[in-house]
Amino acid sequence: MSTPTPVTQYVLVRRAGLSPDAFAERTGLHPDLARKLVALGLLDAHRDAGGEMSFEPSEVVHAARIQRLRTGLGLNYSAIGLVLDLLDRIEKLEAASRRRRTPPWTPAA
Repeated sequence: MSTPTPVTQYVLVRRAGLSPDAFAERTGLHPDLARKLVALGLLDAHRDAGGEMSFEPSEVVHAARIQRLRTGLGLNYSAIGLVLDLLDRIEKLEAASRRRRTPPWTPAA
């Protein structure tokens, strides 16, 4: 029985992620708080091959939404998670409702 040949993987395209420091600079959150929000499931992040955490640029908008809920309504992080889930469900229901109201055809111009 032969041993399998190791496979070498190369990164062809670098992900356009933000480091915790760059994310903190854009959002005003401390990097430790950003890590805590990831651990709580309120923000998404991924780790690169070196184990470094990276945030997608779209997470800046999510962080702003979390900050508005925290400061504007004084919600704790558990409540923020619930509110975000409910807002996502409402958004999906509204999108489905709009699709049902839109006729499947468009009139000829």
